Amino acid sequence: MENMERREFISTGTAGAVAGAALLGGALAARAQETPSADDVNVALVGCGSQGRVLLNSMLKIPGVKFKAVCDIWPYRQTYASRYLGKFDHDVEVYSDYREMLEKEKDIDAVVCASPDLFHAPITVAALEAGKAVYCEKNMSNTIEGAREMVEAMKRTGKLCQIGHQRRSNPRYLHAMKLHNEDNIFGRLMFSNAQWNRGVSEPNTIKEKYHMSKEDLQKWGFNSMHELLNWRWFKKFGGGPICDLGAHQIDILNWFFGSNPVSLVASGGKDYYKEYEWEDNAMAIYEYETDKGMARAFYQVLTTTSSLGFLERFMGTEATLAISEIPRWNQFYREVTAPVWDDYKIKGLLTKEGDEGPAAADTKVDVRMSPAPEKWEIPVSNDKPLHMYHLENFFSAIRDGTALNCPADVAFPTAVTVLKVNEAIAANERLVFTEKDFTV
Repeated sequence: MENMERREFISTGTAGAVAGAALLGGALAARAQETPSADDVNVALVGCGSQGRVLLNSMLKIPGVKFKAVCDIWPYRQTYASRYLGKFDHDVEVYSDYREMLEKEKDIDAVVCASPDLFHAPITVAALEAGKAVYCEKNMSNTIEGAREMVEAMKRTGKLCQIGHQRRSNPRYLHAMKLHNEDNIFGRLMFSNAQWNRGVSEPNTIKEKYHMSKEDLQKWGFNSMHELLNWRWFKKFGGGPICDLGAHQIDILNWFFGSNPVSLVASGGKDYYKEYEWEDNAMAIYEYETDKGMARAFYQVLTTTSSLGFLERFMGTEATLAISEIPRWNQFYREVTAPVWDDYKIKGLLTKEGDEGPAAADTKVDVRMSPAPEKWEIPVSNDKPLHMYHLENFFSAIRDGTALNCPADVAFPTAVTVLKVNEAIAANERLVFTEKDFTV
């Protein structure tokens, strides 16, 4: 996240408008709609911070999405969101309290929640009970109890609730899942290692003239602007880097293995950022009992090096998949002892990198080494903002009854799988899961 001191893009004059346009200028060329339609979905955005702005920018590119309200406890962010939306002819009401918003804005169809994790459950539950569909960012909640309340509210009200694990709507990931489930591309999938590595960064700050009053901060549980701007690092509001970053990829582990883990060991610590509460580096090992036997996964989140960024690797007896939202990591590696892949290339499922076809395997290698695997590419590109696919799925569900790709009951086991890492680190012991842990 950028330092807020360098993001003073909003003010009461023209300069703020110009700077706001520069930040998300790509959206200015893609208005969501010109005239109101009966098919418009009226939306309220709750939480206008960095992630809220990412979602806002994606939604502006989706036809038929009409913003009616924005809600944030901080006037600075309220001003940004309302003025920016005004550039696209969205006349919005502004609120500090989501409860007041839900009480007054009766014509809202959907609430998009990008608040700190602590508030995910109360906002989502209140919105569902008010009859609204909800798109809530991951991690689902900062507590398992909060995540469970969200699932119960979705079931009780019958309203849609999508959780923002956006890889589940990503065309490249969906294509890889087809290769896995329908074409058995891995043979037996046995291992995974995944990571999100992020380099050292300074705390978010902003000039004092933009600060909230201490009274207004304390109303929402914050002791200072430092806590508000860096809430992910504080135990009251979030779950640390394993929830902020790791939740995306640990969700993919469960998805690809087709099951929930049966055990977990983890290690981590406050190795660098002494002013924060959560561990800045964490490593976890999960065991999965799949239909084909035991599988294991290693995951790490580091905040002191950016080496290799973020990606997942899935390794089977016949192939390895490296996949990421970063395009350069998306490749298949085929074991030379596996069946030939000519048919896959013909069907367009995979593309051989730098060659017209697979070369003959040279099995005469040093006994300490394996033959170099063939390298293939996934012929699927993403031509939209990464969150847009998942949001499109959400709005399609509202309009057309399309099945959600990640409803709250599907996301709940991921919330458990992620949050238990912090528990395992604190306990310094192996945790064993039962099906009851993942059931609502």
